[in-house]
Amino acid sequence: MDISAAENNKTSLLSFDQLLDCVCGSVAGGFDPSCFCFTSVVTDSRSVVSDCLFVPLIGEFQDGHVYIPQALEKGASAVFVARSFFEKNPEKIGGFAKNNPKTAFIVVENTLTALQNAARRYVEKFPDLIRVSVTGSSGKTTTKELAASVLREKFRVVCNKGNLNSETGLPLSCFEIRPEHQLALLEMGMNRENEIGELAETFKPQYCVITNIGTAHIGKLGSRQKIAEEKKKIFNFLTPEGTALIPAGDDFAEFLAQDIKGRVVFYGKDVKDRGIEFVSDEGIEGTVFKIDGETVHLAIPGSYNYLNALAAVELGRALGLSARQIKDGIEKLHPLDGRSRILRGKYKILEDCYNANPDSMEKALEFAGSVKTSGKKIFVLGSMLELGQESFEAHRKAGLEAVKGGADMIVFVGKDMAAGFESAKSAKTCGQGTENLRLEYFEASDDSTMKKIAGIVEDFASEGDFILLKASHGIALERLVPLLNGANGGEA
Repeated sequence: MDISAAENNKTSLLSFDQLLDCVCGSVAGGFDPSCFCFTSVVTDSRSVVSDCLFVPLIGEFQDGHVYIPQALEKGASAVFVARSFFEKNPEKIGGFAKNNPKTAFIVVENTLTALQNAARRYVEKFPDLIRVSVTGSSGKTTTKELAASVLREKFRVVCNKGNLNSETGLPLSCFEIRPEHQLALLEMGMNRENEIGELAETFKPQYCVITNIGTAHIGKLGSRQKIAEEKKKIFNFLTPEGTALIPAGDDFAEFLAQDIKGRVVFYGKDVKDRGIEFVSDEGIEGTVFKIDGETVHLAIPGSYNYLNALAAVELGRALGLSARQIKDGIEKLHPLDGRSRILRGKYKILEDCYNANPDSMEKALEFAGSVKTSGKKIFVLGSMLELGQESFEAHRKAGLEAVKGGADMIVFVGKDMAAGFESAKSAKTCGQGTENLRLEYFEASDDSTMKKIAGIVEDFASEGDFILLKASHGIALERLVPLLNGANGGEA
């Protein structure tokens, strides 16, 4: 019999018996399960609140078990403890249990696996919930937000906050599901082999979108073929009633569509007979297109974001939304912080510095090159991280593409971007019409360097000029926005 507590009308996300069973756990010390209740789950002790399950994770450089005392001080009602840690520290855990009799200390083989297993069991409590997932090398967060905005026109939706899409982020997002939700839309990210497989097993999505197969994390997986194999695992738990949405223009589309148990829908700019008509590229104002005769204005600029919108369109259709509902959902969404966001102030800034890989860098430079402006164009390009052996060639190519984009000044930032700077210098020497192109390079990316870059840009630029900021999140180029456009960065 399941035992659960509801002190002060609180209901535990899982009962004591449910949790213990799904994580194959055992209880350290004495504990009365009649008072068991947890209403949230965290892996960061700083986020612990009363009635919280704290999951200490063991990383390469840090062991979360050292923060158990802080979690207890903040009112954690349950704590996972890795068996290896417990066996080395039985007296310490026993002391915690003795001094905190209302907290359940649950010993598990692996705390991350236990978190995922608990999340899977929690999702199973909602058999009528529609489960949707998005993955891809780039564009997945924008696609998720577009899809969420569309699907909210018909359903009560819960989705990942920010980019909580990892081996820990997705399970934590699962615990945000509540009985009132009709649909959960969870983004799936990947940093290692089989991470998508684990996330798919946790969430078991019924509708799955792949945005593209690019080169993000190629340094860890080795090839685009390996990346495609990993991304394809999002379909592992599709049933014949499920739907897989695949980008028709991707060279791995045919591979991705093989052996899928559910319905396959290809989406893209060149897919015919879908009632979708491209109308115009409005530059920094976005894209205009039609769905079954309904004119839609996508406010997020770039042809690559139009493709993301088409994925959201087909997902909406698969879930029974009308063209009008899809239009309304798309038009309610505006660019997210750090992702293809146009900021208007002294300068027109395209802030696209939440993430960067060779694919997204190429798309951003292609778009920036197509922007029509009466003033100057300035590109500030930061390093693309986690590319491994591919890094030098990817940055070298980025430098060449940047020169072709018609910029008047290009600033390269970060150690990896030294290759881009050198290739841009060579291209400037050999090219025509680039004699007046100004090139700058900064190896560091600290606050002091950002101030220097802002100073150089301001000395060179005039009011109304167009500035592209593109880099991996670790470079934090967004710090330039308030330095260039004032305190609010030029937000409307």
